[in-house]
Order: sequence, then structure tokens, then C-alpha cells
Amino acid sequence: MPIHSIEPRRLYRQIADQIRTLIRAGEFSAGSRLPPERDLARQLGVSRPSVREALIALEVEGLVDVRIGSGIYVLAPGRNGKHEVQATAGPFELLRARWVIEGECAALAAKVAKKAQIEAMEEALDLMQKEMTGERQPLNADRLFHLRIAEGTGNGALVQVVKMLWEERDGPLYKQLEHHYDVPQLWVSALGEHRAVLKPIAAHDPTAARIAMQRHLNQAYKRFSTGWDALH
Repeated sequence: MPIHSIEPRRLYRQIADQIRTLIRAGEFSAGSRLPPERDLARQLGVSRPSVREALIALEVEGLVDVRIGSGIYVLAPGRNGKHEVQATAGPFELLRARWVIEGECAALAAKVAKKAQIEAMEEALDLMQKEMTGERQPLNADRLFHLRIAEGTGNGALVQVVKMLWEERDGPLYKQLEHHYDVPQLWVSALGEHRAVLKPIAAHDPTAARIAMQRHLNQAYKRFSTGWDALH
């Protein structure tokens, strides 16, 4: 018998497994509503962000439908034929990793970024503003701004790490979570936070740059932690 590697299961996937099993066993019938997120977190003894990641995974699989301001509803069997979601990290894990890595990238860029690199960061924010004015999601400009900060460190390894983090960000779990919060005000806030990051980088203030980047990512974490019942 061949030996298979043992893969540690992410917490959100363990939670999703439990809820998926209950749905398929008929504990929750099609059209019924799951317990509120806070109740699931209490019953399972886990954090609400972990439950949210699990519910988003089940929504991507087509097992549940998250209706903001109403609840999480079980879908009919014919609509849940998608495969189990596989992701290296959940959205909240990813934000915490970015908090650590991109905070240091901002600090290092503030120390060593050349004038042309800082101008490239400014151009990315100008593009974000333009895309917002045109009522488009400025996702590409958002990614570009963060990558240009990484490039401003002069460290190719950091650039590759940030690219990898953003590839995870473009995965189905993060995109589905973001979808529930995608309102114009989100991007207005994000643009202001980005400008607050750029200012100390341009002023060559590493400490302030690190703080500004970490504050930006903390705000993203808080936005995605807002209760779904508070969004309607």
C-alpha cells in the first residue's frame, strides 16, 4: 500500500466538513436556514471568522446561499455539484500573513525605494481613482499598488512572496467573501488607506509606512468581519 502524505486540515475546512455532513445527512433540508453565524461559532467553539470562511467555502461549492440581512440557506441537491474548495489558506489567514509581510515591505520601501519607483506607486493610485470614477472594480490597480511597493524594496524574493499572496487573494474563497462587501464605500476607504501608506513611503519614514500598511490591512480584516446581518 503506498504511503500518502498527511495534509493538515485548515480549521475552516474542518468546520465546512461538519456542516456539509449535516446537510447531506438531511439535518438541514433544502430551503431551510442554518443557525446564525454567532451560534455556529459558539456551538463549535471557534471564532466567527473561521465559521465565515467555512460558510463561504460551502457557498462556493453550491451547498448554501448567503443572503445578506436574511441568513444562510441550504440549496437544493441539484445545485451543489461542485467539488470541495481547496485553498492553501482562508481569507482571514491570508490577511494576517499580508499584515506581517506587506507591513515590512512598506517599511523597507520607505528606506530604499527610488524616485521612479515611488512615482510608479502614485501612478497605481491614480489608476485606482480613475477606475473608481468609471464605476469599475479597481482590483487590478489595487494589486498593482501593492506589487509596486514590494518592487520598491529592491528584494526579488519579497516580490515573489507578495505575488504569491495575491494569487491566493484571487482565489474563489477570498473573491466570494469580498463579493458580499463590494460596495463603492469599500473602495473609497481603501483608496484613502492606500494614500496614507504612500505618504510615509515617499517621505522615507519606515516606521510610519509599516504602521500605515498594517492599519490598512487591519481595516480590511474588520470590514470582512462585519456581521452579515449588519449589511442589509
